[in-house]
Amino acid sequence: MREKDICRIAVFYDGAYFFKVSSYYLYQHERRARLSFRGVHDFVVAEVAQREGIAASRCQIVDATYFQGRLTAQQAAEQDRLFSDRVFEDALTRADIALFQQHLASRPDGSYEEKRIDVWLALEAYEMTSLKNYDVCVLITGDGDFVPLVRKLNTLGARVMLLGWEFEYEREDGRTMRTQVSTGLIDRVNYPVLMKPLIDDRARRHDTLIDNLFLPQSGPTDWEWRANHREGPRTLPADFVEGVECEGSIVNLIAGKGYGFIKPMTGTDNYFFHASDLVDIGIDDLRYDDHVTFVTSRGEKGIVAKNVRLSSDMDDEDDVDADADEQDDDYDDEEEGNRAVV
Repeated sequence: MREKDICRIAVFYDGAYFFKVSSYYLYQHERRARLSFRGVHDFVVAEVAQREGIAASRCQIVDATYFQGRLTAQQAAEQDRLFSDRVFEDALTRADIALFQQHLASRPDGSYEEKRIDVWLALEAYEMTSLKNYDVCVLITGDGDFVPLVRKLNTLGARVMLLGWEFEYEREDGRTMRTQVSTGLIDRVNYPVLMKPLIDDRARRHDTLIDNLFLPQSGPTDWEWRANHREGPRTLPADFVEGVECEGSIVNLIAGKGYGFIKPMTGTDNYFFHASDLVDIGIDDLRYDDHVTFVTSRGEKGIVAKNVRLSSDMDDEDDVDADADEQDDDYDDEEEGNRAVV
């Protein structure tokens, strides 16, 4: 590379993988925040500059693409996901990330799974690199199936950087979940970067580059709150009684931000709940229309639900859904030492 040339960088997101990692930092890690696209891109530029031995001003992300499965419009409407999906798409647009989607496949039990997304990512990465001659391709994934892609990108003259995360955590039911990056992928790429040790490094505790990897912690917007309350007020309903145990169903679930809304069986205003108010279940285990019990309370913006539990008649069904969800990942999870490859 000549001294005045720009180092052209392309970033390819394995969407299901990135979302799982981001959820880990929101729900399991002390950061309690999701990953920021802009923060990730700033980190990528700095890391590429260091690895290539050039000034960061000469490194530019010229393309970024995000690959994920999506619900149909009808499915998203039935689950009240249209707004939250649009919010996520807005975040991608603001970060200049192109979104590649295909419909999720339905399982017999009613859950969904992604198929062939990794193949599409590999084909697009190879074709785009062939046409645009990227200098560095950044893969955000942990899937060993991308090893052949790395070889092909190298034959085109592109160096490949990997951003991968390895972590483990204990679920509410006591089971230990582990996520690992394929060793074959680590060995094959030119610039492997394991992110968790960098983020947890005490020496970088006040490193702006690391801190900016995360979004500021925040609750629901006023628009989202009003959209889920018929009256839309910050004041409490006239007939509100605090501390009463009620039943209701999930009518809006914004799992990406860690909260949702419950419609009580009495037909009154919807109740807001946060992931921290769930008992014996995680927010990723909830589904639209799940029957729950909760205790009425008051919050800064109105009525809120505390001590939210799945109703007893949902326990068996929830176990089936949880088992299905654990198989719906685009990377390797290890549960009690047993690897489930999807």
